This record gives sequence, C-alpha cells and structure tokens, in this order.
Amino acid sequence: MPLSLEEANRIAQGAIAKAKGLNILINVAVCDAGGRLIAFQRMDRAIWAGVYGSQGKAVASAAFGRPSGELSERANHPTPRGIAEAEGGHMIMGQGAVPIFRNGILEGACGVGGGTAQEDEDCARAGTGLL
Repeated sequence: MPLSLEEANRIAQGAIAKAKGLNILINVAVCDAGGRLIAFQRMDRAIWAGVYGSQGKAVASAAFGRPSGELSERANHPTPRGIAEAEGGHMIMGQGAVPIFRNGILEGACGVGGGTAQEDEDCARAGTGLL
C-alpha cells in the first residue's frame, strides 16, 4: 500500500517535533518510492535553501533505497552521477534523508534540510519512526 497523505503528514510532523526538541528550524519532505513529493512542511523562519535540500535528499534516498548519507562517498562515481543526471539533477546525495520501508517494500523517503547533516537525519528518522 503506497504512503497516504495522512501518513506523509504524520512523518513530517514527527520530524518537526524532533527539530523542536533540538531547537532547530527545518524543512521536511516526504516523497513516494518514485521520488515524487507527497508532503512538504517548512517551519517558520527555516532557511529557504532547506526547501531544495530536503526534497533532493528524499529523492536520492528513495531512488537508492538507503539513507542519503550513505550515497555521499560515491556521489561522483559515474553510475550514481549518471542516474542523478538522467533523473533531472534533483538528487542530493548528502546526509539527511532516510528511506521508508513497509513490510520490506520501499514506500518512499523522508528528507530534512536546515540543521546539521546529523540533525537532519535524526529528524528524518524520528518522523519515519511514526509510520
């Protein structure tokens, strides 16, 4: 069963709750397994660059079915770079997004931008833990 809007919004709210606990301002994107946006939320006064960062990291995580930070080391290898270019250049292979699996099936990903790389990933994990 694909992620519903209700589930995507719950994941985003979980990420925001974690951000509030860390006293940071974030942008959070939840996409489906094809990397298409389901839900997006931006905390008041969160940096605008995080809009793109959160979505790009979510797309990369969904594309490869792994945390986006695991992709960083090979981001400039011809294969992942070629996939990113063929996809349209929206992927960001940096830490801050985690895939969403249900019953072993990739359903999408949650990406966060606005904190440090580790804070972003922690917020994404907090959100996906609510599914």
